[in-house]
Amino acid sequence: MKNEIAQGDILSVERINTPILAVSKTYFNRTEQIIACPVLKNASEDPLHIPIIAKDMQGGIVLCEQMKLLDLRVRGYKKLTELKIEDVMNITDAIQSIFDYYPFGK
Repeated sequence: MKNEIAQGDILSVERINTPILAVSKTYFNRTEQIIACPVLKNASEDPLHIPIIAKDMQGGIVLCEQMKLLDLRVRGYKKLTELKIEDVMNITDAIQSIFDYYPFGK
């Protein structure tokens, strides 16, 4: 296995044109299958589009509604940088909000 992928790592992945953020927990990522969201330079304003600033990166916007399961056993990848835990918490809270329960009809 390559280097461990931690929750909050931003990766460059073969055949994906934009950096991605690993949002799944580090324990899950040990299989080299991760759940990730794209990081774009520009995106429309939306509660699920979270702006980030990371070391060695000029910033970007995480599109939380575009989660994907990626099998990195069949793709090359490399770690670009990582987010601070506070940013990871904000992003995972936004993702969790997609699945929150609300009364029907609201």
